[in-house]
Amino acid sequence: MNGGLLVAGTTSDAGKSVVTAGICRWLVRQGVKVAPFKAQNMSLNSFVTREGAEIGRAQAMQAQACRVEPTALMNPVLLKPGGERSSQVVLLGKPVGEMTARGYHGGRQERLLGTVLESLAELRGAYDAVICEGAGSPAEINLRRTDIVNMGVARGAGLPVLIVGDIDRGGVFASFFGTVALLAPEDQALVAGFLVNKFRGDVSLLEPGLDMLHGLTGRRTYGVLPFRHGLGIDEEDGLRVSLRGTVRESVVAPPVGEDVLRVAVCAVPLMSNFTDVDALAAEPGVVVRFVDRPEELADADLVIVPGTRGTVRALEWLRERGLADGIARRVAEGRPVLGVCGGFQLLGEHIEDDVESRAGHVEGLGLLPVRVRFAREKTLTRPVGEALGERVEGYEIHHGVAEVLGGAPFLDGCRVGQTWGTHWHGSLESDGFRQAFLREVAAAAGRRFVPAPDTSFAALREEQLDRLGDLIEQHADTDALWRLIESGAPSGLPFVPPGAPA
Repeated sequence: MNGGLLVAGTTSDAGKSVVTAGICRWLVRQGVKVAPFKAQNMSLNSFVTREGAEIGRAQAMQAQACRVEPTALMNPVLLKPGGERSSQVVLLGKPVGEMTARGYHGGRQERLLGTVLESLAELRGAYDAVICEGAGSPAEINLRRTDIVNMGVARGAGLPVLIVGDIDRGGVFASFFGTVALLAPEDQALVAGFLVNKFRGDVSLLEPGLDMLHGLTGRRTYGVLPFRHGLGIDEEDGLRVSLRGTVRESVVAPPVGEDVLRVAVCAVPLMSNFTDVDALAAEPGVVVRFVDRPEELADADLVIVPGTRGTVRALEWLRERGLADGIARRVAEGRPVLGVCGGFQLLGEHIEDDVESRAGHVEGLGLLPVRVRFAREKTLTRPVGEALGERVEGYEIHHGVAEVLGGAPFLDGCRVGQTWGTHWHGSLESDGFRQAFLREVAAAAGRRFVPAPDTSFAALREEQLDRLGDLIEQHADTDALWRLIESGAPSGLPFVPPGAPA
C-alpha cells in the first residue's frame, strides 16, 4: 500500500486536525504504517522534534496518533505570527526569516511548493499511507495561485481530497456545494466527497440532504460524525486548550483533598504554547482560567505568565493593564508565580532585544535575578533534567538567552521563594514533577489540595486519541475510506459549475 489522502475543510476550525488524527489512529490500529503531514501551518503552538526541528503541535499530536516520532517532514513550513502582518517563516524545522503576508503570498510561498512536495514524497516512500491536513478552505480563490497546502499539494501529489464541514455552525450543505463549485476542473477531479462533523440528533433526518448533495455534485458523503465533547487536539490558534475542560468533561473527577487549586494564566499578546497548562487542567481539583484583568489574580493560588512570540510587547501589555503590579504584589507576599519561556524572560531585571521587537534595552519586572539577551539563532532543544526530586522532560523554543545571576536553580532557570522561571515548555507533563510542584503551590497558598496519585497525562492523551479513532471507525464508511486512501479519487467525477474564476 502506498496510499494518501488530503483532509480539507469548508472553513478554518471545521475539524480537519481532529479528523486527520482520527483517521491516523484508525489506520494504525489496522496495522498500517501511517504518518501525518501538513504542508504549511500557521501557529504559535509549536513543538521540538528529537532532531531539534520546530513543527506545529497539531502535527506532533497527529504523529502520536500514528504512534511514530514527529519529524520536520511532517510540517515543512511553519508560520509563527509576530504581529498583525508579519510572521517568522520556519522551513524544515529552522527559522529562515521574517516576512509580511504580502511578501510571502507574493512569491515566496509558491517557490516553497517544491520543498513541500519533496517532503511529502519522502514520507510516502517510508510509510504505507500519509494523511495530509489542509488549511483554511481550498476555495480561497484569492490565494489559489500560490496555494501549497490545499489543492496545490493535492494536485502536485495526485491526492484524493475529503472535505470536512462543521454542521454545528449551520450552512453545511451550501458550504460543501460552494467549496466544490469554486474549484477549477482539475481540482474538482480530486475532490472525492464529504465528511459531516459535529452532528447532533437523528442522522436519518440528514440523509435526504446528503442524497440531494450527491445528486448536485456527484460526490458521496463518507460519514457523519456526531458531536462529542472533549475531542480536540493541540490547537493551532485561539484560546481553546486541547485538554483544558475537555479531559474528564463527561464525568468531572472530584478533588482528592479538601480544596481546589485555582490557576490564573495571563492571556498575553501573541501567547505561544499555551498547551503548557493542559497538564494542570487534567488534574482533578485544579481549575485553570485565562485572565486579562488584575482583579482576576486576587483569588488565584498560582499565576502563570506563559510563553509569547512578543516578550517586550507582552511586558508592555502587563503594565498597561495593571497586571504587572498585581504580579509584583503577589511576589512580595510570597504567593506562587510561574513564568515560562517569554513569561520567564519578562520576570527578569532587563531585556536586550535587537531581534524580536528591536526595542533595544527594556527594563523587566525585576522579580527574578535574570538578564536576557535576544540572539538571532533560535534555541531548539529537548532537555531532560530534575527538579523537586523528580525527573523532568521538556522542550525549548526561544531567541532569548538568560543569564541567571542568583536564586536557586530550576530547570535551567531559577527560583526565588515562590517565584519560578524556566524556558522549558512541557515540563508539567512529567507526572511526578507536576504533582510535586502542585504540592509546593498548595502549601504556599495554604490550600488543603492533594494531587491525584493516579493521573497520567500521557495516558489521558492516548485515551483522547483512541476516542478519535473510535469516532472514525464507528461513524465513517471505513471500507470506502480505505479504497479512497489506497486507490485515489474515483474517476469520472462530474464538474460542478461555475468553477474557479479565470
